[in-house]
Amino acid sequence: MTKRSIKNIEDLKFEPFDNYGEPVKGMSWHKISYDKSNGGFGTYILKMDAGAKSLPHIHQGYEEFYVIDGELEDADGKIFKKGDFVTFEPGTKHNSHTKNGCLLIVFMRGINKPI
Repeated sequence: MTKRSIKNIEDLKFEPFDNYGEPVKGMSWHKISYDKSNGGFGTYILKMDAGAKSLPHIHQGYEEFYVIDGELEDADGKIFKKGDFVTFEPGTKHNSHTKNGCLLIVFMRGINKPI
């Protein structure tokens, strides 16, 4: 028997991004397969409104994301643009912000810890 889920990005319902406890202002997500209770593995769509900033954090496992739309700037000034696929290795410490907003699909392999 086939078990699958099909979602269209135009029809997703987003909830406040609360992966670290309190919701982060200007950030929302739609969990596809992400489950914090299984060690933080899975996939989600992340929407960041104009001016949103992620919390500084350290990666416990790999995190990869694809920029679906917009731009995201990392703390070191590197700008990730639409079409970029980005990999952060375990142990990476950083945070990001977006000037005009962005939409990402995120593939997590472990829970990030705020620092």
